This record gives sequence, C-alpha cells and structure tokens, in this order.
Amino acid sequence: MNNCLAYRFLLICAPVLLAACAPQQGSDRPESEGIDPFVDELQERTFRWFWETANPVNGLVPDRHPSRPFSSIAAIGFGLTAYGIGAERQYISREQASARTLTTLRFLWEAPQGDSPAGVSGYRGFFYHFLDMETGHRYRTVELSTIDTALLMAGVLFSREYFDRDVAEEAAIRAYADSLYLRVEWPWFQRESAPLVTMAWRPDQGGFGQAAYQGYNEAMILYLLALGSPAHPIGPDAWDAFTSTYVWGDFYGESHLQFSPLFGHQYSHVWVDFREIQDAYMREKETDYFENSRRATRAQRAYAIDNPRGFRDYGDSIWGLTASDGPAYSTHVVNGDSVRFRRYWARGASLRHINDDGTIAPTATGGSIPFEPEITIEALKAMRDRYGERVYNQYGFVDAFNPTFTFDDPSAKIEYGHIDSEYGWFDGEQLGIDQGPIVAMIENHRNALIWDEMKQNPYVVQGLCRAGFSGGWLSGRCP
Repeated sequence: MNNCLAYRFLLICAPVLLAACAPQQGSDRPESEGIDPFVDELQERTFRWFWETANPVNGLVPDRHPSRPFSSIAAIGFGLTAYGIGAERQYISREQASARTLTTLRFLWEAPQGDSPAGVSGYRGFFYHFLDMETGHRYRTVELSTIDTALLMAGVLFSREYFDRDVAEEAAIRAYADSLYLRVEWPWFQRESAPLVTMAWRPDQGGFGQAAYQGYNEAMILYLLALGSPAHPIGPDAWDAFTSTYVWGDFYGESHLQFSPLFGHQYSHVWVDFREIQDAYMREKETDYFENSRRATRAQRAYAIDNPRGFRDYGDSIWGLTASDGPAYSTHVVNGDSVRFRRYWARGASLRHINDDGTIAPTATGGSIPFEPEITIEALKAMRDRYGERVYNQYGFVDAFNPTFTFDDPSAKIEYGHIDSEYGWFDGEQLGIDQGPIVAMIENHRNALIWDEMKQNPYVVQGLCRAGFSGGWLSGRCP
C-alpha cells in the first residue's frame, strides 16, 4: 500500500489534480420517470452476471460464461463500473462493492509487468487482452492491447470517482486507481503510425502490429484517456489525426459518422457524456457525438425493417448488429442467395460495409438505450416475449441468436449454443464486453450515474479539453 500511495503522490503534483483527488460529496441523482419494470429486472440480472461469475479471490472477470476460458481486461473495466451501479441500486451493499473493487485493483497493481512473453500480466502499464482467470498472467500468446487497456482504465477511473468517502477502503481504491492509470505509458504505442495509436504488441511475434486506431470507432475513449494523462500523455495532434480519418455519410436516411457495428457508437459513451459538447469536427457538423450515436441506432433499425437479404424475424422490434457470437462457419441458401454464416464476427451495417448473416445481438439494442429509449426497450421486450428462455435467462440476454439458422448441417460445427428447429440458433454464452453496455447504459438512462461521476474526473476532463471539446457541461472547465 505504501508503494502505491507513494507512486500516486509522486506523479500527481499539479495543484488542480491534487484538489481533484480529495473525496467528493455525492449528489442526489433524479431518477428517470416511468422506468419499465422489465428494464429494472434486466439491469439487475445483467449486474448479477458480473457479480457472480467474477473470481472473488482476485476480481478477474471472465471473457464469457458459462465456459469461462479466461479473463478479459475490458470485461474487468465493465465489471468495475457495474459494482458501483450495484451499490447504487442496492443489489449489494456499498461495502461489498468497495471490497470487490479494492480486491480487483490491488491484484491488477501487484500483477507482474515486464517484457517476458509469459508469467506477466502486462508491460509499461498496459495489460494483455486476456488473462488466466487464476494467475492473472498472459493467456497464451494474446496481444498487449491498447483499446482493452483503455476500457479497463475507464472502469478503474469510475471506481476512483464513485468511491469518494473518507474511509480507509475507499481511499485505497482511489490510490490504486490513480496508480494504475498513471502507470500507462500511452506514447509508447505511437510508432510508425504516429501520432495515431497502434493497436497491439506481442513480445514473441514481431513486436508492434501494423494496424492503428483510425476512423470513427470505439477508440475515442482510448485517445481521450491517453490525452488526459498527467504522467504519460500523447499530444493533441493524435486527436486531429484520428478525426481526419472519419467517414461521414447518409445511411437509411440518417446522416452520421459511419461505423458498422453498434459497439463503436456505444463503448466510449458508457463513461463520457457527449451531450452538447463538441470537438472541431462536430462543431463543423453542427451536432454532437451523442446525437451521432442516436442516428446510428435509428439507421440500424431502419436497415432491419428494410431487411434487404430477407433474414427471418428482422423488423421494427427485432434488430441489432454488433460484434457477437454466431452459429457456425457454414454456407447456406437463404431466399435464393448464398449466405456465409460465421461464429464470432463484427457484424454491422453502414456505408463502409455490411456484415450480416441474420445474427441479432441484444447488446446492440441494449447498449443504445440512452440514445433511443423507446425503440430499444421495445425491441428488448419483443426479443424476450418472442423467444422466452431461449434468449433470456438468470443473467439477462444470451449474447446472440439467429432465427434464420435452422439448418441441419452435420458439417457445421456449432461452437456455442444450440439450434432450435422452429426458432433458430441461440447462444449459450454471455460475454462481459456485451453485458457491460447493457447494465451501464441502463444506469445512464435512469440517472446518468456514470456520466456524472466521470465529469468529476480530472483526467477525463483534461483529455476532452486537449481534444478541443467545449460547450455544455465542459463550459468554463478548460484552460
């Protein structure tokens, strides 16, 4: 604990940041009116997935359940966010939430870091994409991941803000959160693609990958956290380079930034309230990123209503494409058209490309609840009502389902789930990175808990300011 505190106070030396480290008094948050009992039930069931499937000894959250092959660091970020929600909703006590959070943060801080290909959890403050559920060490040969580290750190920083009381356990949470975030050496991933941030590094497979984050996608949160670091920041030119690669266009009557899977329109919004704040790009478009995600959500629903390939059950209440599990790698004829079905795939629809094999992911709709509450909640209720326990269980929705896939094909090896001869394929798994947006975005819709807490975080504010955001709740907060 002493090393953690020393590291924290060594790096946080600017007066404005020191002031921000002091415990904040929580404020009453008005609840949205008329919350559907189904939404309340869905949120609690989805929260229970994180609470009951995580390893209570070290806090690691599985990538998926019930198979639980390894932990996902991004799922840990969503889990840390879910614990505060659970305390707020009184699904668990605040003391239970703080104890689990502290266990997680302490384990991550003490987990070994280094450039060895095995026996470590990360390097230069970053973490490997997947970790062994018990040891926390790198799982097989997975990559050191910038985006997954960013999603983890977003949950870490939410914990820093939510647990604001002047008690030893919550003070330790804030100390570990600062130490973990400030240890990340963001500029190290600005390589040949500089000022863009590279996606991955492997110590045993050639080092840095060639791909970098560009074009509108989920990496907004990555760039903002990297810009906001007082210890290892990247320069504002990185945000300019990122936004210079955006693709704007009209898809199904909605003008917005094009990115096909809906997770790219949702992940950053879990932690950042983009309503009425604008960077240079959005000022030119006379809109904001929140409205952009609303339009992307509406466009996907319109695409499903049009249903150009004639997939079964698509319509105004059964829709939603994003990265998710799928039935199998096989090809079948649907309405006279040859369709290649897949397992895990980044499904989506936009001007950039359409990846669609008839697989619906409930997180695509659930993660968009704050943008379009009426049509998203209607869709989730329709899924539950139409498919019942096939799609909705003790932990909420299964990851995905495909009503079109009723094929009896011995060569098609189903990795997860089962085929119902009448209703189609249904997953048997639930994924942390898909459960997370559901529980978190319901909370933002209900009372903006996560958004309000993160508005108090000096690093997030500094990142937004350095990216050129202004207006709305940021007014008067940038130098």
